Amino acid sequence: MIVVQQVNVGARSKLERKDGVIDTGIFKTAVEGPVTVSELGLAQDVICDTTVHGGPDQAVYLYRTEDYDWWSGQLGRVVASGSFGENLSVAGLESPELFVGDRLRFANLELEVTAPRIPCATLATVMGDTGFAKAFMQAGRPGIYFRVTNSGTIAAGDHAELIPYDRDSISTVTFFHDYHRKHTKTELQRYLALPIDIRSRVFLQDQLDKLNGG
Repeated sequence: MIVVQQVNVGARSKLERKDGVIDTGIFKTAVEGPVTVSELGLAQDVICDTTVHGGPDQAVYLYRTEDYDWWSGQLGRVVASGSFGENLSVAGLESPELFVGDRLRFANLELEVTAPRIPCATLATVMGDTGFAKAFMQAGRPGIYFRVTNSGTIAAGDHAELIPYDRDSISTVTFFHDYHRKHTKTELQRYLALPIDIRSRVFLQDQLDKLNGG
């Protein structure tokens, strides 16, 4: 059974990275009661760097509590839900991966899988480890981005039904590991046929155009 353990939103805050002080919304706190979720995500959740986060195709970020348990074992300290800046901390998904196009249907909300989360310097800084992005990539537990296909509300304790994508697809963990490697035309066309997020679509379309001599 897929159950929401926490619903998390973040306010704008300052973070000192190696390259300077930035504004970020990565620091999330759990909220009680139903939260409104629209096309652009959760009400009152701040997205600061809109070049790489947020928007209709990355409106909601989900992370499994089972993966937090794994990280706690790996790092020898408790890594609490919300630490990676996810909106939904969820228990009961059987695997760290879903497939692009899969949907989670809640009582008052429906979400569609679009992409894995790619780690950045902000996450590494929050974790206090400059090498954490590499460790995150190696772990293959990226969490999942969704677009909102039916707006509504969500709260801790809500259950979800998994609606599998009904056509050929690619898992978010495969997508995650594929992200920075070169692809064949066939691979690129396969990704571009899926309901992936717009940032990945632009990135992969550019690769295909170059292969086609554009």
